Amino acid sequence: MKTLAYILTILAVFGLAFWAYRENYATQQVLKDTRTLRSDIAAAQVRLNVLRAEWAYLNRPDRLRELAEINFESLGLLPLRPDQFGRVDEVSYPPSGLVIEEGVEVSAYHDREGDQ
Repeated sequence: MKTLAYILTILAVFGLAFWAYRENYATQQVLKDTRTLRSDIAAAQVRLNVLRAEWAYLNRPDRLRELAEINFESLGLLPLRPDQFGRVDEVSYPPSGLVIEEGVEVSAYHDREGDQ
């Protein structure tokens, strides 16, 4: 009977050792993947900052004004004037008997730039 208990104990120890070995390597792989993801996120943030800087550079008002003047004949772009906008009384609103039967999903946009 003692021999059976020793054999079961040894098998349990080997089983737990094998499990711990596999968990150790699985944990190391997850940590490696996490480091890779963090470096990918950092690279993406750098690319995003470069793209934002390029966008700001390309959308300078003086540059856009110059492009509009250069391409005036083909595009016909003119500066905006206040009389080009409509008035509030010209907006047609839906009828007052409108009933919303389904729920409306509302999502808020949060600028995560400052959360870094």
